[in-house]
Amino acid sequence: MRRGATAAVAAARALVAAGAGVATVLDAAGDAWSDRAGGTSGALWGAILESLGKETTDLNTPSSINIAAGVRRATAAILEFGAVVGDKTMVDVLVPFNDAFSQGVADGASLFETWRAACAVADDAAAATADLLPRMGRARPHAEKSLGTPDAGATSLALIIREIGGALLDPSPQN
Repeated sequence: MRRGATAAVAAARALVAAGAGVATVLDAAGDAWSDRAGGTSGALWGAILESLGKETTDLNTPSSINIAAGVRRATAAILEFGAVVGDKTMVDVLVPFNDAFSQGVADGASLFETWRAACAVADDAAAATADLLPRMGRARPHAEKSLGTPDAGATSLALIIREIGGALLDPSPQN
């Protein structure tokens, strides 16, 4: 996670400094995360960022509708890897986040209100993975030993969603 996230941030910062648009930045960040993190985790995070980028352009700021479409595309891409809700994976956060965010956008709530509400759903979903037995992914061999511990991928996704929400609420450049 650390190597992938660090590479994605470095790629994004370089492109933003060069004046690249949102679609290009997200695509490059996805490639960098995937390449540097490696393994399934790298492929998953790369797919999420690249999916988000495919629903944006380089010409303007993405709308709530673009972002919701990107989250739906990202969810579909991750589900292609085979996990379903209840497997104790990041899917247990991504699907409810997607549902809550898409519903908020459909209801006409602002991007900030919608993200904040969906972020709370993601946090709750990540915590709820503590009650699940892993049926897929890295935690699967731990079986019953993992009960009481939230899934690391689900927790990471919820934390990243929260950080993105913070950036949406305070769009000033971050270090």
